Amino acid sequence: MLTRRNIVAGIASLPFAGLAASLMPWASFAQDATGERPMPDTIPTNAGDLVIHPIDHASLVLEFDGKAIYVDPVGGPELYASLPAPSAILITHGHGDHFDVPTLQAIAGDAPLITNGDVHAKLPEALKARATAMANGENGTILDIPIRAIAAHNTTQDRMNYHPVGVGNGYVLRFGDSQVYVAGDTEPTEDMLGLSDIAVAFLPMNLPYTMTPEQAVEAINTFKPAIIYPYHYGESDLSPLETDVADGVEVRLRNWYPNQA
Repeated sequence: MLTRRNIVAGIASLPFAGLAASLMPWASFAQDATGERPMPDTIPTNAGDLVIHPIDHASLVLEFDGKAIYVDPVGGPELYASLPAPSAILITHGHGDHFDVPTLQAIAGDAPLITNGDVHAKLPEALKARATAMANGENGTILDIPIRAIAAHNTTQDRMNYHPVGVGNGYVLRFGDSQVYVAGDTEPTEDMLGLSDIAVAFLPMNLPYTMTPEQAVEAINTFKPAIIYPYHYGESDLSPLETDVADGVEVRLRNWYPNQA
């Protein structure tokens, strides 16, 4: 059973001499055992590099063209102290592991926000004044970056109360010629399965709230992103992503829980 804890232990025990090149997608785990955050990844686009910073659980930062886009920042300002201040903030939905007002108030500065309608209604007035609510299927821009809101909800009948239809968002952003999909909390939806030409996707997998790793594999093999980052995975067994993902899709396993043993 491959979980976030035994990934760290297993990779840390490998003899790294001569293996660095072949283990690049896994290299961050060498430092995760010390409690440090994974190193950022760089994705080339035709308009410059996109730099991906995994932060914790469902929080990440995307740097592009001198801009820093924070996605679902929670956990307090200290998690972001070493990063550029946010140029914009995206929030997928209102659960506490994705939306935290004190963190936003501490880090937001004058950055614009894009949220779903539920979060927009809960924002303090100072943040709401520069926030835009997007509904599933809507298109827009933020900092001249095209963005589209993707339906994010449960599809299994006994899980529907966790993420009802029409509430949460995922987001597809276009950086140069590369599209990045951040799914938020969801099972495979028609919107997700209908995506195409996705360079990077972030997919959640933990029960009972989002999808199983097997559901994630099925979705990956349907819309075929070039690179997939499992995130929001808790104690899930990630082994199916090593064995069952179609050829041509790169699975990048990172430790999204660097502060947990």
